[in-house]
Amino acid sequence: MKIFFNGKKFEVHEKITAFEAKKIFNYKGDICILNGFPLEKDHELKEGDNLFFINKGHMPDKEEIEYLLTSRHTPGVHEKIKKASVGIAGLGGLGSNIAVSLARMGIGKLTLVDFDVVEPSNLNRQQYFIEHIGMKKTQAIKDIISHINPFVEVVTKELYLNKDNVVKCFDDVSIVAEALDNPISKAEIVNTMLLHGGKTVVAASGMAGYFSSNLIKTKKVMKNFYMVGDLESEAKIGCGLMAPRTAIAANHQANMIIRILLGEKDC
Repeated sequence: MKIFFNGKKFEVHEKITAFEAKKIFNYKGDICILNGFPLEKDHELKEGDNLFFINKGHMPDKEEIEYLLTSRHTPGVHEKIKKASVGIAGLGGLGSNIAVSLARMGIGKLTLVDFDVVEPSNLNRQQYFIEHIGMKKTQAIKDIISHINPFVEVVTKELYLNKDNVVKCFDDVSIVAEALDNPISKAEIVNTMLLHGGKTVVAASGMAGYFSSNLIKTKKVMKNFYMVGDLESEAKIGCGLMAPRTAIAANHQANMIIRILLGEKDC
């Protein structure tokens, strides 16, 4: 039968166990992961199983590292999302978190759009570091992604998005994550993409403050439009944007994008 061992396909005899395979391939790994789950005891393998062995503290070679980055995925996930192309409109608290989560998932291509630079006040909720202050957000997040998953293709566009350029900007992606701050711009971009872009849009509204995490939901508004947030908690005087709720909403968006790519269209 055929199994996958550290990303490569092998023919093995039936009823072979995970630890027997390790001996056969003479691999000295500390952690055994089978179909995305770490094994504490030996387990009989089945046709098509994905088996990974990882050495703690050891840097794998380039040929091996991409497979190991996705070793904790559910089987079949990486193959699908590796082919996907996603656009992110805005790289602030929402967009930077979405980008990092999708990069960690192993998304094939990200088109990242923002016109701004990293400021100290961004660091309370956005995925940047002190050394990025003064850098364009597009370049800063590209740098961060390169240290997380260098196999993600990252296209950056330093651009102020509006109704006249947004469709062309995201012409080669299948899903757009709306992650802008300005409510007027958010509405304009979402409406333009839905009417003229022909893309699925995952937007967000209402994640300010430190209200209950459970108020943040993902809703399917229409066939190709999803909205994340509590739809009420706007940023205003006395109710700022902070890391926890912003990241929760961003990861709702990222998770919905992954679900759509994997064929799960419901929230």
